[in-house]
Amino acid sequence: MKYISTRGAAPPVSFTQMLLAGLAPDGGLYLPQAYPQLSQDAIADFAGRSYEEVAQAILTPFVAGEIEAGALRGMIEAAYAKFRHKAVAPLTQLDSNLFVLELFHGPTLAFKDLAMQLLAKLIDHVLKARGERATIIGATSGDTGAAAIEAFRGLAQVGVFILYPHGRVSDVQRRQMTTVDAENIHPIAMEGTFDDAQACVKNMFNHSALRDELNLCGVNSINLARILFQMVYYFTSAAVLGGPYRKISFVVPTGNFGDILAGWMAKRLGLPVDRLVIATNSNDILTRAVASGHYVVETVHPTQSPSMDIQVSSNFERLLFETHGRDAGVLCRLMAGLRQSQGFTIEPGPLQAIRAEFDAFCVAEPETTREIARSWRETGFLADPHTAVGLSATRQAKARASTSPLVVLGTAHPAKFPAAIAHATGMLPDLPGPLAGLFERKERFSILPNDQSEIERFIHARAARASNRAAS
Repeated sequence: MKYISTRGAAPPVSFTQMLLAGLAPDGGLYLPQAYPQLSQDAIADFAGRSYEEVAQAILTPFVAGEIEAGALRGMIEAAYAKFRHKAVAPLTQLDSNLFVLELFHGPTLAFKDLAMQLLAKLIDHVLKARGERATIIGATSGDTGAAAIEAFRGLAQVGVFILYPHGRVSDVQRRQMTTVDAENIHPIAMEGTFDDAQACVKNMFNHSALRDELNLCGVNSINLARILFQMVYYFTSAAVLGGPYRKISFVVPTGNFGDILAGWMAKRLGLPVDRLVIATNSNDILTRAVASGHYVVETVHPTQSPSMDIQVSSNFERLLFETHGRDAGVLCRLMAGLRQSQGFTIEPGPLQAIRAEFDAFCVAEPETTREIARSWRETGFLADPHTAVGLSATRQAKARASTSPLVVLGTAHPAKFPAAIAHATGMLPDLPGPLAGLFERKERFSILPNDQSEIERFIHARAARASNRAAS
């Protein structure tokens, strides 16, 4: 299996090269050169099998020839050993044809754990085999950073630098990043928005001298491996609900488009998906783009669902590349328009292709609050604000849906957002075991301005110091 860049100017690479690179050297995002196909019988066989077994079956074609099967299985089992539910990603039924896929049973109580735990194991495995050290850099709107820090904490082969928008994540999300006592972990509170932090990370990858000197490695969903790993729970949930013999629709709260892209890719592998529903908060660039064809960046508005407070959805580039017939020239023109004028227009053909598979709905702040209260009152399910956005979008999606089951991706545990839950329900959710004592732990972080040069100097100095210690 080889992987190609959406920008077309980088050579195809292997899985391990893609894994460690994250972003392609031409600034593009990697995609599989071709999608392996799973037969109906193979998908039907997932029913009753463990999450780990399904993960091995799904991921094997993507790593074949580079990671030995036994080693891959060992890393998969280790990745999910810390999860609080034996099923890893269980389904909860809320209505006759409505389900929540609970993706918050990992160590940091967010869906990012399902990919990040395995990503860390694979990166550590490859670096040790090569005798190399890497500098992990990432941007987070809340959950990615905590998941990365937890997954990579204490690993000798890596230093981890996570940028998050100062004052724009929940207290629990911040403390999950800043209270980890490990020498290789460096949380950075960056003045600005998540989009600013994400742009800073991409610029570092495009700074070739810095990239090569520090052996930069990305853990945001610009790293295709994250998306591949997230495909697994689409297959496991569909198998429980009768796939492949009935189609399933998925409703996905999303800002950066990575989680729903994983569903689209699962469909490319043969999963019988009916509709993919994009659910956004008031930062609704994806909803507006699907409705009008105009992808236009606006101001980021802080909300009670901060992990979706995004206006530049990186992974949408991958879908644009696919729906434009993998024409890198067209994609580069669209991205140039985004850089120069903060937007572009999708041509009618590709837009029709997107609408053929996706619906998109925006959920305003008052409705998110009402949905948290309504869900708790009517079903006893306590939804975090992101999952509530998905549940509210489901009410809009039902008008267009067929009789296929609707699965809402439950992306985070409500205890991560106590203020929003208290506002909606009048009660504070209990902190689960992994968060016990979180507010008594000492915080360690650095506050930096939204200045590319200063952030690069900060990371360079500390990464170089760590490399010297390791060498001595």
